[in-house]
Amino acid sequence: MTLPLPRPVFDANAASGGFGSLPEWDLSDLYAAPDAPEVARDMEWLKTACADFAADYEGKLATLDADALLACILRYEEIDIVAGRLMSYAGLRYYQNTMDSERAKFMADKQDKVTDFTTPLVFFSLEFNRLEESHLDGLLAANADLARYKPVFDRMRAMRPYQLSDELEKFLHDQSVVGAAAWNRLFDETMAGLTFELPGEEEPLNLEATLNLLTDPDRAKREAAARALAAVFDKHIKLFSRVHNTLAKEKEVHDRWRKMPTPQTGRHLANHVEPEVVEALRNAVVAAYPKLSHRYYRLKAKWMGLDRLQVWDRNAPLPLDAPKVVGWDEARDTVMGAYAAFAPKMAEIAQPFFDKGWIDAGVKPGKAPGAFAHPTVSTVHPYVMLNYLGKPRDVMTLAHELGHGVHQVLAAGQGELLSSTPLTLAETASVFGEMLTFRRLLDAAQTKAERKTLLAGKVEDMINTVVRQIAFYDFECKLHAARAEGELTPDDINALWMSIQAESLGDAFDFMEGYETFWAYIPHFVHSPFYVYAYAFGDGLVNALYAVYAEGTPGFQEKYFDMLSAGGSKHHKELLAPFGLDASDPTFWDKGLSMIAGFIDELEAMED
Repeated sequence: MTLPLPRPVFDANAASGGFGSLPEWDLSDLYAAPDAPEVARDMEWLKTACADFAADYEGKLATLDADALLACILRYEEIDIVAGRLMSYAGLRYYQNTMDSERAKFMADKQDKVTDFTTPLVFFSLEFNRLEESHLDGLLAANADLARYKPVFDRMRAMRPYQLSDELEKFLHDQSVVGAAAWNRLFDETMAGLTFELPGEEEPLNLEATLNLLTDPDRAKREAAARALAAVFDKHIKLFSRVHNTLAKEKEVHDRWRKMPTPQTGRHLANHVEPEVVEALRNAVVAAYPKLSHRYYRLKAKWMGLDRLQVWDRNAPLPLDAPKVVGWDEARDTVMGAYAAFAPKMAEIAQPFFDKGWIDAGVKPGKAPGAFAHPTVSTVHPYVMLNYLGKPRDVMTLAHELGHGVHQVLAAGQGELLSSTPLTLAETASVFGEMLTFRRLLDAAQTKAERKTLLAGKVEDMINTVVRQIAFYDFECKLHAARAEGELTPDDINALWMSIQAESLGDAFDFMEGYETFWAYIPHFVHSPFYVYAYAFGDGLVNALYAVYAEGTPGFQEKYFDMLSAGGSKHHKELLAPFGLDASDPTFWDKGLSMIAGFIDELEAMED
């Protein structure tokens, strides 16, 4: 059980205050306390249940009839729920304060035990994948309740060509806690402990606070923040290079043993998406760089009265922006109003997040950066983490993460194994929630300047979500290809990073000395290789989906809730078919990119 990654940090937050009463998590729906008797009880149950499962089923799956196989799947699902509940609790507590050694130890100890206890289960997917296709088809035809799990089986059996021997798979399972998981933790704790000295600040700032200054109206503060980031990243660049070298090499070794054709194959399989669909997305976005990011940033340079933009101007507020602090109550009402206007049901599902301690919004020492929504397990409910600073973009972050939460609540009805949505579709409800909120604000704009500000902010968010993430994907592809040829020095990785920056951002930019190290703080490269294209996939999909909604398609809301409720029980082709959309159509992505281009057209027209 792993925690989700924060969404891309475009507008990081500093310290809370003056935003009203910010909610905090109440984790008691998982466990009352770390030393609650239920924690020990569930750990003991998990140990016994895993051993019993292996004793009852290892070497026997091929002999089970349909009813017996269904009973086996239900037992496996129950184990998944208990393990997920334990690790969700441990992980969420840790993310509240990653610098608290007790919380770190609690999570590490639980991770060690859960890994040990679940090692006997490794046989299950391996043995299941050895079942003959005709035999499995017969079992599914004999029991409708078992057939419901076919999407789970299909995803599992997609790994058939790449699985190793039972003994090797068990070894890799056991070894994971001192492999990738250990390097991930080193990265997280290093990042959480970084401090940055800036002029005018009484105390050193953490990463979140320093990144936040890149959106400050004062250009001198933005420059100081960018240079402080570069100085500290450079100081630790050997460590970050070692983390990336090690993880990329470990992945290469695993992929080679599994005979994976490309470093990206595992991600595509996990996402249940065809490589050619991802390639079509990537190619469409790269081809659109000139009409999207290149064109927008030239406009922004003009608005700012600059011949050239520096990297610290990329997310700067526009000169016509009036600095605005949005209180928590206003943020909540804005998002909930947008949700309710789309469908009352959507607001009803979202309401408990505010009322029952399902959101942790304030910025606190040691708290993990960014934002996420974690589904925990299908028998409890999701939790949303924010770092709320009262900026307009923070309202969009709330809309985004709350969209995830609504999606996770609806998908939970599928049960533990079928509720998990592939990353490519997991961003659908979150980005759609952002779009609903944006459109509501845009419709309420009173002046041309207000409309321009909103449009520019949305375009920047879309560029960050689509253009930047595909550029990140290209960087990862280059990084893993280069590492396969040998050890990479920090300068090697820096050069790979810079090779994609000018291409994606365009000719309006100059790049300060030190910017070449900014790959170092992106958590997705460390935690989940090639994850980043899911953001672009989700944004493009939602843009096309929203166009269908805007056309007044009858029954759209009902179809939309059906799609979210499906969780991981259907392929993206099945989910999009009711809307007349098909992500495998090469022209599909152009629809979404055209929406961004249309916003830039409107901004250009405002110049006349």
